Amino acid sequence: MLDGEAITSLEAFYDAVSVCLVPDIPWGRNLNAFNDLLRGGFGTPDEGFVLQWTASGRSREALGYPETVRQLQGQLKRCDPSFVAALTADLERAERGEGLTVFDWLVDIIRDHGPGGTEARDNVHLILA
Repeated sequence: MLDGEAITSLEAFYDAVSVCLVPDIPWGRNLNAFNDLLRGGFGTPDEGFVLQWTASGRSREALGYPETVRQLQGQLKRCDPSFVAALTADLERAERGEGLTVFDWLVDIIRDHGPGGTEARDNVHLILA
């Protein structure tokens, strides 16, 4: 169970994932590594699992546009030059309060590993509570 009350940033989400899904197992603590965790074999059950995200409304708020802007600014500082234009466009949208938020990124990644997703074979079910 992910405690949405404790998820106040993307880094806090990674902390919650560490406690909930892979305690005592080091992992990359980035979106790609999180996607990999959901495939199983990294301490998560290979046969799939249910991920209940409590207080998800609180997390949705905390992982909204201000956090998205912060994350995109960080990505721009360390990305390959070929991604600058796309990240800049995403940042400009986020600054206007448009487009996907960090919360949306995470939910989309999780749902992609569940029913109807491109990686549905991983059998990850998300419950937003």
